[in-house]
Amino acid sequence: MDTAAIYHRSESEYAYLYERGHYHIRIRTKAKDVDSVELISGDPYALDEQKWYKQGKEMKKVATTTMHDYWMIDTHEPTKRMAYGFRVIGKDGIEIFYSDQGVYPFEEVFLEQMNFYFRVPYIHEIDAFRAPKWASETIWYQIFPDRFRNGDKSNDRKGTLPWASKEHPSRDDFYGGDLQGVLDGLDYLEDLGINGIYFTPIFKAHSNHKYDTIDYKEIDPDFGDKALFKKVVDEAHKRGMKIMIDAVFNHVGIQSSQWQDVLENQENSKYKDWFYIHSFPVQDVSGMSTEELENVGRVNYDTFAFTGHMPKLNTANPEVQEYLLDIATYWIEEFDIDAWRLDVANEVDHFFWKRFFKETTAIKEDLYILGEIWHSSQNWLNGDEFHAVMNYAFTDNIENYFFKKILSPTRLVSSLNSQLMLYRKQTSEVMFNLLDSHDTPRVLTKAYGDKSLVKAAMTFLYSQPGAPCMYYGTEVGLDGGPDPDCRKCMIWDENKQDHDMLHFSKELIRFRKKYQAILSYGETEWHDVRDDEQFIGFKRKLGNQELYFFFNQDEEAAFLPLLPNDAQKVFGFRDDTYEQDEVLDQNGFSVYYYVDKEEEKKKRLMEKQKRAKKRKVLLAAIKNDQ
Repeated sequence: MDTAAIYHRSESEYAYLYERGHYHIRIRTKAKDVDSVELISGDPYALDEQKWYKQGKEMKKVATTTMHDYWMIDTHEPTKRMAYGFRVIGKDGIEIFYSDQGVYPFEEVFLEQMNFYFRVPYIHEIDAFRAPKWASETIWYQIFPDRFRNGDKSNDRKGTLPWASKEHPSRDDFYGGDLQGVLDGLDYLEDLGINGIYFTPIFKAHSNHKYDTIDYKEIDPDFGDKALFKKVVDEAHKRGMKIMIDAVFNHVGIQSSQWQDVLENQENSKYKDWFYIHSFPVQDVSGMSTEELENVGRVNYDTFAFTGHMPKLNTANPEVQEYLLDIATYWIEEFDIDAWRLDVANEVDHFFWKRFFKETTAIKEDLYILGEIWHSSQNWLNGDEFHAVMNYAFTDNIENYFFKKILSPTRLVSSLNSQLMLYRKQTSEVMFNLLDSHDTPRVLTKAYGDKSLVKAAMTFLYSQPGAPCMYYGTEVGLDGGPDPDCRKCMIWDENKQDHDMLHFSKELIRFRKKYQAILSYGETEWHDVRDDEQFIGFKRKLGNQELYFFFNQDEEAAFLPLLPNDAQKVFGFRDDTYEQDEVLDQNGFSVYYYVDKEEEKKKRLMEKQKRAKKRKVLLAAIKNDQ
């Protein structure tokens, strides 16, 4: 046994309160190296008297990667105090005690030492990671306002182009999309099945994308005004839709009043400490073109990336903190938004985000806070900063398998499991899952125009834990390369829409909603992974309900394994029957629903056994007292 590969960390994604009475404990071991793991646990004050180390609890292997196995148990201590360690038995027969102080032989002389155990001094429910329940039930739809729908031509700025007049939009184009267009499109979104709208920035700004904020408390006049936005929120809420808006708190635009004051007054500006200025005079880049501003290189102040028109805010400055927190709370109190999406969230300090979380959730307890982070994000997801991140790391793996074809099925499963094991279960349940966005090529372009491949990848994404997001236009066949091409105008001409893709999108969303509980909260079991056939079969299970998923990416048709007799096909594409066997063509998939009645009986029997053991312990205690 490779004991150096064994890992656990208390009070982390390896040990956390899932919900009242359910404390999750995980441990990592080397892949295919360990035969079994038991949790040795009990109240720390009862070790000597009860000698609870004599009885272990079996842990279940819940995930495997190419490097590691992950084991988990859902446990509970009535006193809410817990000391614990692990009995690990290797496939070579070696048996060890893995403790807070390292690896020891599994012998009583070590097991009876209280200080060897990991400790949960007291399980405080207030410290648990909590996310709003509605977030796991949401199907998001991302809207880039200038390109969704032009509902009011009276607010079109000078130079606004006719809708979709260019096949490939440029960085400077404006097409007149606005909030009235969104309001007009709410019935369409409701019919599609959407119950959450994510807006890219809507505040006053210079550009078409609005990430260069001028005034955080004003709706950009290109889009409308506050009264119209309030109407959009209210009408969306009537339809059961949540509203998330974009907060660009890492930087402002060079047209903002604060930066203009710096340019005018230089070192005498009252806002000079609002930014990271290296020297004076500060460079004025306002005369550059949009293309030049996108990559000016290094200037004498910090910026977002190398975009000179987006000077970075110093969020460690108390004045900046108060300014931004006032904005964050304002839009919740005045407009009842349901969520904030935080742009470039990983480049803002943790201290500020902790204040942001505390002050915004104090106003609206079930507010959803989403960070834009493209990499592993444990430090932001401990329950006091964000509820979730834009799950690009998860996206990458799906893209690398379905589109780029650089992962085998085994590698895909390994990579997805690695991502899931980075976070607490309740975090994964509300992660923001996507295949494309305003920052990436569109999914149809990623799939080289193959709509059957898009359908397979979308279904795979919607089968995973987390909340899926659809980028506007995907449902009607909108394509596009990297920014700015991914920001094309929405297709409203029904003669140009892909009605087959629209129908499929509705069916997929309907499927996700119908089986949402299993897909959000259920366990995942990868039971049929065939590298030589580019075939993936897995099960999502909650209680005695199961969904079986099968995906074939091979050029040759693939046979499905035997399924339980009562399993019913509930969703599928490019699936057929050949001599009474189910087969999938390339890019085909099938989904089956099954209720395991034997599992239900087994569960009742186990509960009965538990009750019997409790009665036995109680009778023994009464007998001892007598």
